[in-house]
Amino acid sequence: MSLAQTPPMTRQNSMVEAMNGRSRGAAIVRVVAAAVLFSTGGAAIKTASLTGLQVASIRSGIAALAIALWLRGRVRLSPQIAGVGAIYALTLVLFVSSTKLTTAASAIFLQSLAPLYIVVLAPLLLRERFQPRDLIFLATAAIGLVLCVGTGAGNSATAPDPTTGNALGVLCSLSWAFTLLGLPWVERSHPGSAMSAVVIGNLIALLVGLPALVPLPDASATDWAALGYLGVIQIGLAYVLLTGAVGYLPALHVSLLLLIEPVLNPMWTWLVRGENPGIQTLVGGAIIISAAAVHAVYDARTLKTPIRQEGLS
Repeated sequence: MSLAQTPPMTRQNSMVEAMNGRSRGAAIVRVVAAAVLFSTGGAAIKTASLTGLQVASIRSGIAALAIALWLRGRVRLSPQIAGVGAIYALTLVLFVSSTKLTTAASAIFLQSLAPLYIVVLAPLLLRERFQPRDLIFLATAAIGLVLCVGTGAGNSATAPDPTTGNALGVLCSLSWAFTLLGLPWVERSHPGSAMSAVVIGNLIALLVGLPALVPLPDASATDWAALGYLGVIQIGLAYVLLTGAVGYLPALHVSLLLLIEPVLNPMWTWLVRGENPGIQTLVGGAIIISAAAVHAVYDARTLKTPIRQEGLS
């Protein structure tokens, strides 16, 4: 049958399917790009010679400005948005502080526990059903956690206090779990509120670290370049890419693609800073990531996320 003989409805359906396929393809590229940018955080944080609180504050200040400019100043404020922003701010400060004290691999692997904490938190906060199989994933993740925090690794130039850093990493994973629950919650109430919470969270992180910036630390050109990259690219551009794509892909696809971050993070830090996290940390991280991925696949059998039909903006 020639194109001229093809029924109009069939041609229209084919065009819609082709456009949807291109939109999903573009969304996948955006999520992968965001994950790659997120993964460079460990190396960039360790490149800056400032303290963890100083890096967190300046990075968040730059990110807040960059994202607010992208939003053209359209930032909403409400008690709910401020509350989620405060939890996100805690995550930002804890992650940078953890990364400065322990290996980048340990910091990012411990943060990757967050989706599994949601297994416990969701029934309590969102009244979702707890599945017996969730105990298997939690037990598996616990094994990975023990391997990551129980390495017994000594201090090094890039990980001066692994014990404290790992403890902060565990706290960071908890605050990140609450952030992952809070962002969709405010977004469902008012579309666009999640990005407002991100801006507010970065502003709060800036304010928390202000005392550490007085007087302004003596930073080198390399330090400022790393801080500018962290704020504009590693957080700002990455969130722009991610938020522009999540509406076109099932949540499972997004969560699995974002697992690129903990896989690449130790590699960038090894290449840039020569940091060796140790085989026990890498094995523990692999167990945590695998548990999160398998759990997401199981969840996908019962949950379906609608995909928007319009093209990417």
